[in-house]
Amino acid sequence: MALQNIGAGNKDDAFYRYKMPRMITKIEGRGNGIKTNVVNMVDIAKALGRPASYTTKYFGCELGAQSKFDEKTGTSHVNGAHDTAKLAGLLENFIKKYVQCYGCGNPETEILITKSQMLTLKCAACGFISDVDMRDKLTTFILKNPPEQKKGSKDKKAMRRAEKERLKEGEAADEEAKKLKKEAAKKKGSSKEGLSKISKKKANMSDEEHSPTGSQADQTEAPPADSDDDVEWQTDTSMAAAQQRIQEQLNAVTASMVMLSATEEKSGKSSPAREEKPKADGQGSGVNCSNSKESLVAQTNGVKHSNSKEKLVDAKERLADEIKEHLNKGSSVAQLKSFLGSISGTHQDIVDALFEALFGGVGKGFSKEVTKKIFYLAAVLQEDGSQLVLLHAIESFCGKSSSEAVKEVALVLKALYDVDMLEEEFIVEWYEKGSKGSNKLSPIWKNVKPFVEWLQSAESETEDE
Repeated sequence: MALQNIGAGNKDDAFYRYKMPRMITKIEGRGNGIKTNVVNMVDIAKALGRPASYTTKYFGCELGAQSKFDEKTGTSHVNGAHDTAKLAGLLENFIKKYVQCYGCGNPETEILITKSQMLTLKCAACGFISDVDMRDKLTTFILKNPPEQKKGSKDKKAMRRAEKERLKEGEAADEEAKKLKKEAAKKKGSSKEGLSKISKKKANMSDEEHSPTGSQADQTEAPPADSDDDVEWQTDTSMAAAQQRIQEQLNAVTASMVMLSATEEKSGKSSPAREEKPKADGQGSGVNCSNSKESLVAQTNGVKHSNSKEKLVDAKERLADEIKEHLNKGSSVAQLKSFLGSISGTHQDIVDALFEALFGGVGKGFSKEVTKKIFYLAAVLQEDGSQLVLLHAIESFCGKSSSEAVKEVALVLKALYDVDMLEEEFIVEWYEKGSKGSNKLSPIWKNVKPFVEWLQSAESETEDE
C-alpha cells in the first residue's frame, strides 16, 4: 500500500515519520443512486488517530451531500460522483482543522471536550492546546459522538514509571548498604584507637604511682572523682592553634595579615584602643581573640563569595554585549564562529552569552525567534557535549526571562529536535537531572514535561513496532 506524509506541508520531507495511506475511491451505482466509496477510509482514519465516521461526515458537510459510514462493514459512502483529488483536498483541510497541532504542526493530537462544550486539540509533543473553530458543522457531530479516550498509552506510561521507581529504590538501597558498611568499618577503627589510648593512659598512671614525684603530686593536688580526662572544656587559644585555624579558613593574603597582628600581640606591641580596655584574666582574652578571628573569617568568606558572584555576572554581561555588537555588524555564521573561538571564557559561558545576545528581551514569540536564528546556534554545536551545554543555556535564559518565553520552551526544544540539533537522550538526561535538582521548582520543568513524555512514548511505540 502506497504511503504519503500527513499534511501537505510535509509532502517533500523524506524522513517524516507520520504517514498515512493514499486515498483510494470507487464510483458505485448509476443515475440518482450513484455513490463514491472511499475504499481505505478505515486505514486512513487509523493513521490520523480519528474515527472514520468523522472524516466521512466531514466530506458530506463540505460537499453538501449525504454521507454514511457503516461500523459493521467499515464502508464509507458519499452520495454523488467525486474525484479522488477533490476528496484528498478535503481530507487535507480536515487534517489542518482537526488533526495537526496549531502550535508545532505535529499530527499526534487528541480531541478533548471541555465543560463548556468546546472542542480543543491537546498536542502530545509540545503540550499546546488548540481551540477548534466551533462554527464548523462537523463540531456538532463530534459533540454528539465524542471520541473514545486512549487507555493503552496510559497503562504503558504507568508501567514505565513503576519500573523506573523500582530501579531507583534498588539503587537507593544499594547506596544505604554501602554507607552502613563504611560506618561500621569506621566504628571498628575508632574503637581500636580508643582501646589503645586507654591502655596507654593506664600504663602512664601506673608509672606515676610508682614514681615519688607522682605520689607527692597526688598528695598535693587530688583530681575530683567525677572528672573526665577525655573531654576538652576550653578552646585551644595558643598561638600555634590560632595560626592553624587561620591558614585553614583564610586565603594567603588575609592569613598573613592576621598572623602579623598575632606576632605584634606576642611581642607586646598593642594598639592604644586595646590598652584602654581592661582584661579580666588570661583565659578571657584568649577566648575574645579566637572569637574575633572567627568573625573575621566569616566576614571575609561572605564578602569574597558575593564579590565572586558579582564579577561572574558582570563578565557574562560584557561577553553578551560583545557578541551582540558583533552580530549588529551583520556577520555571517562563519565569521561568528571564528569570533566565538577568539574570545576568552568557558564553552558554557560563551553559549549562555550568545543566547542572551540573540534572544535577550524576547517574550511572546520566543520559539519563532529561535527558528529564525537557528543557524547561529548551529555555530556552537561542534564539540562533544555541546548539546547539554545548549540545553543548560536555554535553562539559564528561561530563568531570567518572562513567563511568556518560558511557556514556549517546549516549542523551542521541538524546533531544535526536528532539525537534529538536539537528540532525545540528551534532552531526557537534562530533564531528569534538572527536575530533581535544586531548581526543581522552576516553571521550566513543568512546561518541558509534556515534550519529554512524548519523546519517551514515541520511543516505546517504535520499539513495539
